[in-house]
Amino acid sequence: MKKSYTTIDPRATISDALKTMKRMRTSLLVVEKKHADDQFGLLLVSDIASQVLARDRAPSRVNVYEIMQKPALSVHPEMDIRYCSRLFDRFKLVRALVVEDGAVVGTISPNALVLDGLYELEHELGGFHGDPEEPVAG
Repeated sequence: MKKSYTTIDPRATISDALKTMKRMRTSLLVVEKKHADDQFGLLLVSDIASQVLARDRAPSRVNVYEIMQKPALSVHPEMDIRYCSRLFDRFKLVRALVVEDGAVVGTISPNALVLDGLYELEHELGGFHGDPEEPVAG
């Protein structure tokens, strides 16, 4: 799980989102709730590419709420990584929010599931042998 993330107001323009993404060196923004009963959204670079760039729309004339993914799929921080991976596969996700007690605590991706979660799981079960920093001979 990546604990750091950046938020954006749903009324911001895609130009604003691009500036924020570039400044924060991220390809994902968490779209803020409008009120307590609202849901979080996600804005990915791929959303901007497919819904703004590919359609020749002006980034300064498109608002985040027009192209964001909402409601964003979320997982609990204690969800087993195997179930999380199945969720990603079933819904063809590239990112999901990690939400606990109604608050975003991070984001998760298939890369993190494999490189962090699966490694930890295998290490706990004794599946890995040797130093992970050593190159594999062969």
